[in-house]
Amino acid sequence: MKRRKALKAAAVTTGGLLLNFKGNAANPISDIENTTLKLKENFKHSVSRWCFNDIPLEQLCQTVAGYGMHSIELTGPEEWQVMKKYGLTCAIGWDKYPEGVGLDNFFTNPDNHAALQKYYQDLIPKAVKAGVTNLIAIAGQRRGRSDYENLIHCKNGLKPVVKMAEDNGITISMEYLNSKVNHPDHQFDNMEWGVALCEMLGAPNFKILYDIYHAQIMEGDVVATIRKYADYISHYHTAGVPGRHEIDDTQELNYRFIMEEIKKTGYTGFIGQEFIPSGKTQQEKLAALKMAVTICDV
Repeated sequence: MKRRKALKAAAVTTGGLLLNFKGNAANPISDIENTTLKLKENFKHSVSRWCFNDIPLEQLCQTVAGYGMHSIELTGPEEWQVMKKYGLTCAIGWDKYPEGVGLDNFFTNPDNHAALQKYYQDLIPKAVKAGVTNLIAIAGQRRGRSDYENLIHCKNGLKPVVKMAEDNGITISMEYLNSKVNHPDHQFDNMEWGVALCEMLGAPNFKILYDIYHAQIMEGDVVATIRKYADYISHYHTAGVPGRHEIDDTQELNYRFIMEEIKKTGYTGFIGQEFIPSGKTQQEKLAALKMAVTICDV
């Protein structure tokens, strides 16, 4: 019992903030809720809107800005105008996809190329006007095609999009997704395929959104991959494995160590929290976000 008490007393802290936010019986999140963040800002901090969709946008903006964060991402032009009032940007943007286009049916399908090129042609000027400099792209499913065939389809579909983006100072970032748990048959489920597409396009403004959650499920070896391919990565996403929940010590990834290694690569961009909070109340969910930012602020 003495050893257990000693370990509890030595719980890891960062800037005086207890990372284990379970708190006391009366108020299980009081330890983190009542602490003001003092961020180092080696990274810029963002959160994915869809993970907190049950919280009204203006309320989320107020909270995120209050935490000292910089962005609510995977938001579109109408939301950007609201976020601007709170001094927030969008780290990586999107808008409603054309009819018939979605995460499973994107650039790997050449039938979608014309609609997607029009989609980005409309979205890029809106991003420029709002000061948003990164837009998301998705590969899509294999659907019986070879990896090489889908590389060619993606290259052909993306080439005019990337040129439009380059002319306007925009980066296009394709997200790495897992095909084991969340996105069956997804094509971009390994880093080498994504890097090969970057090489095929040969454009400095086409890069990879490295989602650490998805990568851990598919390949593991996250830190070695980051060290090897840092130059190809424009954005990072976090979430706990297994379950896609909080990034605390209840899951298998050591996010503080991962962030230290990202920092060593010279990356100073956005870290996007894309975990699904397990708390039932808005208060618990926002406390989990605050904790995640603290863990990642190295």
